[in-house]
Amino acid sequence: MNGGGQTGLGRLVGDMAPGRYEAYEQLLTALHDGRVWMLLWQGRPGAPDAQYGGMEVAGLGYAPCVTGEAELGRSGWTRAHEAISGRDIAAALYPDRWGLWLDPHAPGGGVGIPWLDLRRVAGGLTSLPAGPLRISEPSVDVQQFYALLGQNAHRTPAVRTLSRAWVQPALGEPYLAIGLDLYDTGDQSVTSARRMMQDSVAAVPSGLPVSSVALADDYDPVAMWMRANARPFFDRGAFGGGPAAPPSGYGYPPAPGWNPGAAPASY
Repeated sequence: MNGGGQTGLGRLVGDMAPGRYEAYEQLLTALHDGRVWMLLWQGRPGAPDAQYGGMEVAGLGYAPCVTGEAELGRSGWTRAHEAISGRDIAAALYPDRWGLWLDPHAPGGGVGIPWLDLRRVAGGLTSLPAGPLRISEPSVDVQQFYALLGQNAHRTPAVRTLSRAWVQPALGEPYLAIGLDLYDTGDQSVTSARRMMQDSVAAVPSGLPVSSVALADDYDPVAMWMRANARPFFDRGAFGGGPAAPPSGYGYPPAPGWNPGAAPASY
């Protein structure tokens, strides 16, 4: 890295603007492949009392960092810092629902990455849909699929309930999501539920993407929405259909992925 220049990640921070989702995905890729300099509020790197700085924006917590040594100098930070890979810091922050704020000292306030996107960075960007997600009750007519899925669920003792949602990612095609509520998450139960889905997708119309999500996943935004808004269409004890829920960007701040307006709080 050149002593006075920006890293690739730092240059991408300056390119962010609301609605530029493709550029935001490039930023997440650069974070996944690169590293950041975390600002320590107290302690030294590796010390038992080491603690990252914290800031709050739109009611959500973020840990501030800078994107390179040059940015560290520009920030005026005089306490200790720690260089760490983007994947590692993402994996450390998202389970506690903390986001990461890149270069808060920069003109415009830098870029905030919500914890839901850190989960994608930690787990692989291509394995999870790009947020923010618009989630609603499905309007597609696939009653044959639901009927076959319900029949197969009856024959799959591991399944307690099934829910559904229509998911529109920020990038990519919308898809029908099926929420699986299992009595346990052991290998045998998960395998039987996967087989149930495979045996049912033959009834899905051509061209309609279908995905499944574990309702026990406390960090998946689709599972979170289903638990809060969707009534199961299959229940081992009863059947029911819930009222349509309004579209939602569930789990994300009002302006995800960048400075929502005012400069972030000091750290």
